[in-house]
Amino acid sequence: MSETTSGYGFLPGARSTLFVPDQLIAGNLKLVTDTVTIGASQTLIRGAVLGRVTATGEYILSVATATDGSQNPAAILVDNVTTAAGATQTAGVYLQGEFNSNYLTFDPSWTVATLTPAMRPTIFIKTALSGDPV
Repeated sequence: MSETTSGYGFLPGARSTLFVPDQLIAGNLKLVTDTVTIGASQTLIRGAVLGRVTATGEYILSVATATDGSQNPAAILVDNVTTAAGATQTAGVYLQGEFNSNYLTFDPSWTVATLTPAMRPTIFIKTALSGDPV
């Protein structure tokens, strides 16, 4: 018995682009985005928690012990970005939304417990619960 292709299923040489969400977004709260300047000499990945340097207005990885303004977490990076030494770059950030703590990247000076209240009132961090039985 031979198989026929009726326009559905696999075709040799067919390509498909499938969006697989990374689960950074953790709720239905409306997302608010903006484009900001990312400071020089950084390699940041999607979900990085950023603070704004007061003197320059540039966004860098937020460090709880900083004193330049970046100690106040203000945004979450939308996409990966790498800046060269002495060069800045624009990138998209989330300014409002609900985010999964398991997919955030933040400096070790922060914990989820300290970061959660610091990000409010516009960014809400949720800890995902597993559906696996105990």
